[in-house]
Amino acid sequence: MNVKSQTSMPLFEALCEYHRKNVIPFDVPGHKHGRGIPQLVEFLGETTLQVDVNSMKSLDSIGNPIGVIKQAQNLAAKAFGARECFFMVNGTTSAVQAMIMSVCKPGEKIILPRNAHKSAINGLVLSGAIPVYIQPGVDERLGIANGVKLEDVKKAIRENPDAKALFLINPTYYGMTSNIKEIVNEAHSNSIAVLVDEAHGAHLHFHEQLPVSAMEAGADMSAVSMHKTGGSLTQSSLLLVKNRLVDNKFVRIVIKLTLTTSASYLLMSSLDVARRNLAVEGKEIMDRVLKISRNARKEINDIEGLYAFGGELVNGDDVFSFDETKLGICVSEIGLTGFEMYDILRDEYNIQMEMADAYNVLAIISIGDTEGAVQKLVEALSEISKKYRRENISTAKPILKNPEVVVSPRDAFYSCQKTVRLERAIGQISGEAVMAYPPGIPIFAMGERITSDMVEYIKFLKSQNASITGTEDPGADYIKVLGM
Repeated sequence: MNVKSQTSMPLFEALCEYHRKNVIPFDVPGHKHGRGIPQLVEFLGETTLQVDVNSMKSLDSIGNPIGVIKQAQNLAAKAFGARECFFMVNGTTSAVQAMIMSVCKPGEKIILPRNAHKSAINGLVLSGAIPVYIQPGVDERLGIANGVKLEDVKKAIRENPDAKALFLINPTYYGMTSNIKEIVNEAHSNSIAVLVDEAHGAHLHFHEQLPVSAMEAGADMSAVSMHKTGGSLTQSSLLLVKNRLVDNKFVRIVIKLTLTTSASYLLMSSLDVARRNLAVEGKEIMDRVLKISRNARKEINDIEGLYAFGGELVNGDDVFSFDETKLGICVSEIGLTGFEMYDILRDEYNIQMEMADAYNVLAIISIGDTEGAVQKLVEALSEISKKYRRENISTAKPILKNPEVVVSPRDAFYSCQKTVRLERAIGQISGEAVMAYPPGIPIFAMGERITSDMVEYIKFLKSQNASITGTEDPGADYIKVLGM
């Protein structure tokens, strides 16, 4: 990669030039540089609203980019080691779904771990693909899923040689990765395309002490949440394409199925700027981020009863490597659930964590963090460990085993359904997905057999005031199942 060439920001620079010219707008959006919505101008500032504009010749068009958007996408492709890059403005959800729809037709198989994000499950509904689930590794102490084992991938491929795609997560929410290089080689030797959910890995490509990125490993496509760890605005992401097992022209067609014709230039220009910063200064940026995260992990592990897990979990298989910027903290030994710790930090210390589960809380350490901010987290954890320590923890074992898939997600989605109380759903086939968000990994998804363990875990989540989504009933007291 030519770092010098990466200093330019063609889309962002074009937007700045538009702003400098003070164009008189008779196009949409209707607020006309913010004049029609003064409350937002006062809150967000004049410049933000003045550059919230629609496509035009000088700014190119996301539907058929031939100018500055195309230039910006090409620079991003080079920065990440891809053959082609598409800017996505509907989050990584749309990128994940586009990957699946680009490779799998209705009735074709895709191999994937069951701890995939709901966007992948919904991608199965949209594509009509048939899931072949791999059981991810499980850390029983932490109550979390790891990556997938190479041997389990080989077994799934042997048993399903007609599979069209293999879907991986790199890294997991908590930072674990699989042996992605060897898995890619195994899949490609069987003419199976490799799709990677890299929602939490935008930064991986830019430091040698981080796990290998999907493009470095030779994956065919990856969906990258630049807004999560790369510094762009929320909802902006990249879809990267590399290998010849994927038709990039068809990918472009699939993206257009759901792509807005009014893409936000605020989002797209933020991708351009974030790409420039990672490509030009990524090594220095990630040096600082890793230093902050390592220091915090060490200090937290000096607090009695808390465990900030990290590279010691690496086993060369389902935890092939570990992303140290993910600061996961197990709190069960002080008698709290992760959900309780999450609420205490937010309500009493004004600290917002990324997510919680039964045993852990998670902080994402990224390019915008400071040593001072992280120190406040460490101090808060130290106080909480003394103030709230108790002997017994009221928890429930998370559902980490692959469920029974009775009906394909698409068939379940379009089947006749009825609504039953949660307790009466045991043994029936789900017509919807249920999950805590974040992380957005379904406890059960459409077409899967509902078990008593699943129901008990949902009740536990409700008792912890966790955010439960996916159900038609906002409280998840009622569940839609197949049947009349």
